[in-house]
Amino acid sequence: MTFPQLKIGNLVTSLPIIQGGMGVGISMAGLASAVANQGGIGVIAGAMAGINEPDVANDPAAANARALKREIRKARKMTNGIIGVNIMVALTHYPQLVTAAIEENIDIIFSGAGLPLDLPGYLIKGSKTKLAPIVSSGRAATLICRKWLSRYGYLPDAFVVEGPKAGGHLGFKPAQLEDPKFVLENLVSDVIKAVKPFSERNNKPIPVIAAGGVYTGSDILSFLRLGAAGVQMGTRFIATHECDADMAFKQTIVKADKEDLMVINSPVGMPGRAVRNTFLNDVSKGKKKPFTCPYHCVKTCQRETSPYCIALALAGAKRGKFKNGFAFAGANAYRVNKIISVRELILSLEKEFCQAFEEISANAA
Repeated sequence: MTFPQLKIGNLVTSLPIIQGGMGVGISMAGLASAVANQGGIGVIAGAMAGINEPDVANDPAAANARALKREIRKARKMTNGIIGVNIMVALTHYPQLVTAAIEENIDIIFSGAGLPLDLPGYLIKGSKTKLAPIVSSGRAATLICRKWLSRYGYLPDAFVVEGPKAGGHLGFKPAQLEDPKFVLENLVSDVIKAVKPFSERNNKPIPVIAAGGVYTGSDILSFLRLGAAGVQMGTRFIATHECDADMAFKQTIVKADKEDLMVINSPVGMPGRAVRNTFLNDVSKGKKKPFTCPYHCVKTCQRETSPYCIALALAGAKRGKFKNGFAFAGANAYRVNKIISVRELILSLEKEFCQAFEEISANAA
């Protein structure tokens, strides 16, 4: 038994694995191309892709779109595999980033942190870009299917279902994060049930991808047996040689203990899971003063009252500077204990997947 393929329209991978988009420089062309070269879908994050552009403060829309295009082109030179981008609906320059990605003929756009109700409207004639909303409920999936059908005559090419164990910004209320009703297994089943009638009536497969806390090959098998077509994994790819973050960022994940993982109140108005450090402790103690963000990268950011700029904090961490920054990470980050190559990670996941399958088969015999 080996990994089954993942099919999203005419995109076919040899691995049912999508590398999660990790913003402000963590998953760029380097990591995305490495994952694509191993047969998965590599994903470039659109969030503040242009953080290092000289004009990012004066013209952030142009700077971020330009940088995203450059990363896509860079990735194309490094792989013939499938490359996607993650573009959050909440980003201030969402339209410019989506347009840039489609102009570059990106294979697939993943879009969450809000409902991407107008996403098909950006497609241009002849575009082959696939569209995959990121949701956390069957209700959201149903709403998107209805809106897209009525407005554009288009159904999502896939759905990513992100649960409360994910890293970074979470689409849940704080009280829901530990509520058994919101475990990923329930959410995935809910979305599969919700999209089934749309898929059947329109004769279009809509694969559902499980995301948030997926860690082992055994986890992958469990979600495939549940009906998911594949999984999305983010945190595990941070601790790889090919990840675009600084070594100090990767080591933060490797060194993290379970008690180091915390849920913060992000300036963008959403809870987020991160690795505890001095900076975040100072924020929680009220030692940080309100700060005016120079970028206004997220529509919901509470700039006037926020004690720090989320873009600057994450950008600094990406470069290994944690005095005024921190690392986002998933709930299983404490299980990561070393930095390996993307290839080694994939091989270990496949081995675990096969072992889990053999155990199930043996018990059923």
